[in-house]
Amino acid sequence: MRHILVFFAVLLLSPFKGHVQTAKNTSSSEIFQSLQKLNFLGSVLYVAAHPDDENTRLISYFANEKKARTAYLSLTRGDGGQNMIGAELRELLGVLRTQELLAARRIDGGEQIFSRANDFGYSKHPKETLKIWDENEVLADVVWAIRNFKPDVIVNRFDHRTPGTTHGHHTSSAQLSVEAFDLTGDPKEYPEQLTYTETWQPKRLFFNTFWWFYGSRENFEKADKSKMLTADIGTYYPVLGVSNNEIASRSRSQHRSQGFGTLSVRGSENEYLELIKGTLPKDKTNIFEGVDTSWSRLEGGAAIGAILTQVEKTFNFMDPAEHIDGLLQAYELIQELKDDHWREIKSKEIKKLILDVTGLYLEASATESYTNPGESVEIDIEAINRSKVDVVLKSVSLSGKMADKKDIVLKENQKFNFTLDLEVPKNTAYTSPYWLNKKGSLGMYSVEKQEWIGKPETPKPFEAQFILDFNGNSISFQKPVVHRYSERDKGELYRPFEILPKATARLDDKVLIFANAEPKKIPITIKAHADNVEGEVQLCFSKGWTVEQEIKSFKIAKKGDEQTLVFSMIPPSYEDESYITPLVKIDGSEISKELVTISYDHIPTQSVLLPSEAKVVRLNIQKTGENIGYIMGAGDKVPESLEQIGYTVHLVDPKDITPENLKKFDALVVGIRAYNVVDELKFKQRYLLDYAKNGGNLIVQYNTSGRWDSQFPNIAPYPITLSRDRVTDENSNVEILAKNHPLVNFPNTITNDDFKGWVQERGLYFPNKWSGEFTPILSMNDQGEPKTNGSLIVAPYGKGHYIYTGLSFFRELPAGVPGAYKLFSNMLSLGKEKIDTDTQVKG
Repeated sequence: MRHILVFFAVLLLSPFKGHVQTAKNTSSSEIFQSLQKLNFLGSVLYVAAHPDDENTRLISYFANEKKARTAYLSLTRGDGGQNMIGAELRELLGVLRTQELLAARRIDGGEQIFSRANDFGYSKHPKETLKIWDENEVLADVVWAIRNFKPDVIVNRFDHRTPGTTHGHHTSSAQLSVEAFDLTGDPKEYPEQLTYTETWQPKRLFFNTFWWFYGSRENFEKADKSKMLTADIGTYYPVLGVSNNEIASRSRSQHRSQGFGTLSVRGSENEYLELIKGTLPKDKTNIFEGVDTSWSRLEGGAAIGAILTQVEKTFNFMDPAEHIDGLLQAYELIQELKDDHWREIKSKEIKKLILDVTGLYLEASATESYTNPGESVEIDIEAINRSKVDVVLKSVSLSGKMADKKDIVLKENQKFNFTLDLEVPKNTAYTSPYWLNKKGSLGMYSVEKQEWIGKPETPKPFEAQFILDFNGNSISFQKPVVHRYSERDKGELYRPFEILPKATARLDDKVLIFANAEPKKIPITIKAHADNVEGEVQLCFSKGWTVEQEIKSFKIAKKGDEQTLVFSMIPPSYEDESYITPLVKIDGSEISKELVTISYDHIPTQSVLLPSEAKVVRLNIQKTGENIGYIMGAGDKVPESLEQIGYTVHLVDPKDITPENLKKFDALVVGIRAYNVVDELKFKQRYLLDYAKNGGNLIVQYNTSGRWDSQFPNIAPYPITLSRDRVTDENSNVEILAKNHPLVNFPNTITNDDFKGWVQERGLYFPNKWSGEFTPILSMNDQGEPKTNGSLIVAPYGKGHYIYTGLSFFRELPAGVPGAYKLFSNMLSLGKEKIDTDTQVKG
């Protein structure tokens, strides 16, 4: 459905240029900015719930104006949302949005932290959120993040005092942050963490308020601001040639899967911070008041500060290497600091500066982008000193193996390179996001290593260690192994070096619907990740199902090639839901994983190993009609799901919508959020309505309210008003209002049992007003809320019908929910109920 790009790019780390797909080159201005940050010892932790919740303007302000070490703690990875740029949902969407957050932080200068909380979807109240999340474990993760990051100041995006007024995840993030503030300094709280970290007490905590939290600008103007600090986030940085809010706009635009590309903003603008805990600064513009942010806050730090302050005052933009002696002196003093926390942070920062001022380029590049456990791969080692500083490469080691190249004088601008063989141990873990390695729950991911909790990515498996000598000062530098290559249309590119199994198995259809007792062919695609791979695949299945030949052999000669094995599966005679798994056996080892690659030009390529399985459903379902037109919106898998029950689905390009082209369809379906994201529909809407008027069956799935051009025509033939009404409890009671309507009687009889087993939610953005021509079919509500009747409404229009539904079929059909299939089949069959039942086509 979507063309997937096949290249990776290492994003430019500079927040002040467009990202490129090459190695990072640091300008003198950026070096100077890093030097200023090295000279500041203060930290801010920003806390919210999801990717995109963070205020990039404030994060950039803290990182680039205040020069503070700044991090964003996002409790979730955004797994429960929608995807505006591709088909990734759930765990895969979480991986994508994780990388988008990292791309944003590379631009605004912040760091990124997570908890183990799983974004299970929209939640109306923190009570619901914390019931599905493990409240104690997520609180532990917030305490863990604070103890590790050690912020002087915490800033919450949301208000902990207003439960039920916004997303339950939002309020929960603030409530947990407020609670954690009082726990992090107590060694009796979560004492098991103290094996890896130590207690810490932040000085103050703020709520990042703004006028919209007060309902209007007028209300905000009248509000008591005695406990509020202000920050002008529009400051301009002449050295960098860009303003803070421009950096923030570019950062926020990395959230492409959510459609958050935005124009750059310029000019003065205030942000407001309301004190929640701690002491209120007298200076209403200084959140660090009372915190020593100089080197003097550390025992032995004053001498370091004196050296670095002098370097900053006399900084030579034309030849930064002039300052190498001062930086080396400071580096040696930093190693003597007793404060482990700041010693580690500042050592990393100054080592980066030493490389930058000398133009030192160090690289370890694998000749292949991946290999397998137990195999070896050639690594190209490169070192070049682009300054007049005397530098000696004392040694290079890789995975504990020392190269025989030692004491190499790196002459100015003279490249030194050689190759090393990397022997990958047989017990090396495969490359994959660590939080997906073990099955979690609806509300929580499972992470086995305490020290990994909060990390945005799995630590890189292999690094090269370069020991360099600068005028008698030996310093160790680590560089992760990467894969550098080129493409004709893009030039030099980088991608991560990965460890993959020798082969993986893929079931293209994640849900297989058996609409009758006939057997189905089950294709299983084996992909080789090594040369000359041969073995067997066993199809594992549950009682009641039958496979004609359970084990089949495969043999693949070249890495990257695929072979498809076809198994024949016979369902039981009764309705049943189960799972099948292909088990790949090679040389005594077994693996039941599939490899999913996520590749976009704004993030690094991600290799994700997920359980290879498919849900199989024996379903007694009937349908009428054959050819379905589908207009794709923001991306969903409904078309593939409809093909599962025997429909022929034609994807309709909006540009090709004409009255003549639409005549051939028995029903026409508009995908989720199509009116939000497909501009062409504003010009073609009349053809869709004419299709219904002339006897067609037009089905429109949910759109978000108010997110289209004001000139957009009405999405329905009669007035309807979309709202933010939704039912988030997938187990909530459903009442069938129109018991005699064909939608719940033909060709399948819909009962309350058909609403069992739904996932994530019932639906969203229901209409709350509609004209008398519409008939509401269902009524539903979340606990403690009034009933909503707009989840499925239908109206006759001319000779045909118009259906609007906010039910989350885009989640239910790919999840193989039987009742959802039956109801959608009825929607597609509307208007054909007069057809003699002998002519009905069984799915």
